[in-house]
Amino acid sequence: MAGRRLRSSTVVLGGMGLLALTITSCGSEPDKRCADRTTQKTLPSSECRSGGSGSYYYGGGKGGDGKVQGGSFDKSAVDRGGFGCSGSGGG
Repeated sequence: MAGRRLRSSTVVLGGMGLLALTITSCGSEPDKRCADRTTQKTLPSSECRSGGSGSYYYGGGKGGDGKVQGGSFDKSAVDRGGFGCSGSGGG
């Protein structure tokens, strides 16, 4: 009887882990970093706050030359994807 109870617990815990993975992968915000729109060089986050010269760059990453790449300044253009997400942006 103890073996049967252990297997049931394993199934429940595995299901909860899968649910948590689905929720976090679809509900997460894309990565963002502060960058100059013209040069695409990364800037301190204070430059993207009210009155600063920077804009948030979503997704992608930072290249070796200090410029952002692989994402967009338009947040809606970046799709997080992930397990269980629809192709239209998930969430």
